[in-house]
Amino acid sequence: MVISLRKARTIIRKALEKGREMELKPLSVVVLDAGGHVIAFEREDGAAPGRFAIAHGKAYGSVMLGMAGTAQMQRAEGQAYFMAAVNGVYGGQVIPVPGGVLLRDRKGAVIGAVGVTGDTSDNDAQAALAGIEAAGLVGEI
Repeated sequence: MVISLRKARTIIRKALEKGREMELKPLSVVVLDAGGHVIAFEREDGAAPGRFAIAHGKAYGSVMLGMAGTAQMQRAEGQAYFMAAVNGVYGGQVIPVPGGVLLRDRKGAVIGAVGVTGDTSDNDAQAALAGIEAAGLVGEI
């Protein structure tokens, strides 16, 4: 299964709506395919311009490792050398914190990832999950 542009846009729209509902700071949301390529990205008015790189890093680490942001953070805390090595392999593009949400199809196969940034990492993850669920996909935070 691949993530269509239409589904990616739904994820983004609903994640941003959830952020506004939760009264979060301005969010930035990226959706990546299973190869780590950008399908879609949006940055709300007022979000810092550097937020693309952060959203991308959260999602990229998730899809490339097959491990959601929460699990990456736990791994980084327990084995910092491993995550440092991973970041070296991926050119410093991995940000191992919540807000990187792994996308799986109904059979459990990784089909991509969503990265959200702008508020606390846990709030970012909740906004991402709302968008993913609205698109009828399965998210792993």
